[in-house]
Amino acid sequence: MSEQAIETVRSYLRHLHASDTEGLVSVFEDDGLVHSPFLGTMKVVDFFPRLAQASRQSVITVIDLFASVQAPDETVRVAAYFRYDWTLNDGRLLTFTCVDVFGFRPGRARIASMHIVYDTHPLREQVGDKYAPEPPTASLNFGAS
Repeated sequence: MSEQAIETVRSYLRHLHASDTEGLVSVFEDDGLVHSPFLGTMKVVDFFPRLAQASRQSVITVIDLFASVQAPDETVRVAAYFRYDWTLNDGRLLTFTCVDVFGFRPGRARIASMHIVYDTHPLREQVGDKYAPEPPTASLNFGAS
């Protein structure tokens, strides 16, 4: 099964590179989920259109693919390690490395879940962190008894 899962992930990466929202959704189960560091957990049918709205172009350079060898259950997992050159709709280019971890139900060829893993700190420096809490305002009272 892991060979089929790897081919599905390769298809996913081609669709991501082509900015093909319909193709991206098609490689996932109908109830597929995406776990994103910025957006939290979303249904595939909601996540990829939102990504498309924010994107002008995606260039994906695959570094490596990994398949699970010791899953604690019967889930097959494949991880894709890649460089993402992402041009936002406003023209800004963000470049970062990323690992997407794909989960497949036993005997299934479509992706059930995807966990996106990357260091959000450099991206927050470039585009801001709208999720950061406001720093508390504290009054310091030095020398008070």
